[in-house]
Amino acid sequence: MPQSLSDEEIQEFIKSIDYNNDGYVAYKEVERKLDDVANEIDPVPKKHNLHHHERKASDRHNFLRSVLGTDEDRIPNDDFATKVRQWNVPSLQQEHQKAKEASDFLKHLSWSRKLRSWWSVEGPQVCFIGLVVAMQLAFGLWQLVKYLTTSPYTAGWGWGVVVAKTSAGVLYPTMFFLVLSMSRWFATFARHFYHLSQFINWDRSQSFHIKISLVAMAFATLHVIGHLTGSFVFGSTASRQDVVTSVLGQEMSYSDYVASRPGWTGITALACFYLIGLFSMPPVRRGSYEVFQLAHLMMFPMIAMLIVHGTRGIFQWPMLGYFLAFPTLLVLVERVRRVLLGFKKIPARLVVLDEETVEITMSIPKTHWFPYEAGQYILLQVPQVSFFQWHPFTISIVSDGEAQVHIKADGDWTKRLRDFGKEGKDLTHVGIDGPFGAPAQRFYDFDYTIVVGAGIGVTPFSGILSHMQHAQDDQWRNIRRASRASSRRSSVSGLQRPQPGSRAHSTAEESNDAEKPEAHDPLRHRRCDFHWIVKSKNNLLWFSDLLNEISISHFTTVQHSPIFRAHSFEQRQLQDYKTKRNPNLDIRITTHVTEKRKKIATHIYRHLLEAHRTPSHPKSPLTGLINPTEFGRPDLAGILHNHYEDMLRLATERKQAAGESLDEDLDEKKRRVGVFFCGPPVIGEELAARCEELTLRGRADDSGLEYRFMIEVFG
Repeated sequence: MPQSLSDEEIQEFIKSIDYNNDGYVAYKEVERKLDDVANEIDPVPKKHNLHHHERKASDRHNFLRSVLGTDEDRIPNDDFATKVRQWNVPSLQQEHQKAKEASDFLKHLSWSRKLRSWWSVEGPQVCFIGLVVAMQLAFGLWQLVKYLTTSPYTAGWGWGVVVAKTSAGVLYPTMFFLVLSMSRWFATFARHFYHLSQFINWDRSQSFHIKISLVAMAFATLHVIGHLTGSFVFGSTASRQDVVTSVLGQEMSYSDYVASRPGWTGITALACFYLIGLFSMPPVRRGSYEVFQLAHLMMFPMIAMLIVHGTRGIFQWPMLGYFLAFPTLLVLVERVRRVLLGFKKIPARLVVLDEETVEITMSIPKTHWFPYEAGQYILLQVPQVSFFQWHPFTISIVSDGEAQVHIKADGDWTKRLRDFGKEGKDLTHVGIDGPFGAPAQRFYDFDYTIVVGAGIGVTPFSGILSHMQHAQDDQWRNIRRASRASSRRSSVSGLQRPQPGSRAHSTAEESNDAEKPEAHDPLRHRRCDFHWIVKSKNNLLWFSDLLNEISISHFTTVQHSPIFRAHSFEQRQLQDYKTKRNPNLDIRITTHVTEKRKKIATHIYRHLLEAHRTPSHPKSPLTGLINPTEFGRPDLAGILHNHYEDMLRLATERKQAAGESLDEDLDEKKRRVGVFFCGPPVIGEELAARCEELTLRGRADDSGLEYRFMIEVFG
């Protein structure tokens, strides 16, 4: 149970409201404190805020009366204290208690469980980085040993050739992964294979690309230094020309080395590399994204120089070209295709949603290849803003041949796009490349899922939920239409589950997720608990419309979906067909704001505003969301415990309803819960440990419930 406000906190709260210290809390004082809190947490009012100019005065009045708890103008402090206790607002100290409990939980785990929890979160990424480093070491050591122990090389070119070739060995796998990390096609391909996507996590490719670029630049510089200050100097001295001639077939001066094919191509490639790095600096990117993108086109002549660099085969056969061939060809084809797609006009329209967010709806022609999967993103070009710039945005929803994205004005290009819309200009067309990526490939393997994500990077999962909602609703309506048509042709009053081959069955399977025919089966009970952790409530506004649409879809049917029927629906369930929404889909969204508030009044008012809902305004006056929002670190123990109890109840109801006809294989699947996590490792480790704990509990009580923890990156 949450720890409620202490007596000291209640008295401190009352003292902060009772401005005139007369022993009473007056209506005007409650209103004044509301204004103080509003100016603190929402200095720029949003439409859902009570202090926004478009909100009715009665809305504000009703909230103030609910706080005061009386129709009188004032209430004694003692009576108000009793009222405050009834609110059950969590104590301000509870957040510290939550952190301590989580820390104690992990602290008291055995070392084996700690290691398994850590490995569940960090293991795949550590393995991949380990593979990259191992390949760098292997090729580097191979070249080091070869040139250090072979006498003609050191005798003719000294220490320089050892340093240069050792660096070159490290560069072979480094340049391979550097170029490959730029391929969105490869990232999308990898996401289709769960274990591969965990091992090669290209969703973090931008960070990886930057880091490995720095490594490549360092060793490329070391390679050039080894030659220019070492091997070229030693190899041009008169005393070493006999050895040089025996290896190269001719005497070489310093200028001959520099002017040779390996010499000038290497220096030119390094110069291009430094220019790309210079124009990739954050100030340049922020000042002119076009310069950043155009500078990156130098990578193609740079790669061409690197491939030519080793074709002379002075010391050994050219290896770098083989490492660069596949990723370069892949990236080159991608870029050429993207340039061509920039000339293909996709009809689009733009709507300014608020001061910070715009919505672009694109009409995808039937001739345009668009193999969309829920949660993917596209690269978007708006020629009326910039012809050269392409930016990634998560697809919010695809329906009826239209794709929609929501864009927050957070940078130079996005602000120009927002201003373009606010000026009343008409968006005629856009260019799109993609879709790319496919988060949570294993999401549809489970009928019961829990998603715990932190930060704005998890927002693509809202697209997955929205897509699932629309897909199941569409199929549900198709089945209803087919059922009505069937009932007119038959005197049978009951509704049978569509059989394979029937019109209803075939219609129900018409979906973008054809690779998983059961993924959107509208007759199966599915539940998803989505817990989104953000630091500030303002982060929730980015996708508030999408989250609210999902929440409305849930609450317009029933509070909790009916349990799954293994073979057919009973007559009493026919009433569910009267709604447009599928009652077998249960999506529960809870958002968590971790931003701390030190003032007790702000803390309490924040909870009161979040809980305040009216029939005319179902959205929170604080967050603008229909779904509930909790404050502080999420109580993972409580979340998972409640879910476990619900699963036990559903399992019991399912067995009672199905009796002997219960499908054992299906029932086994219903006992598996997929737990997907994206966020800070410390939360992931706790979540992984608690999932293991619940799985052990399922074995102990013979329920067979199994919580499978999986790392996902929705970004």
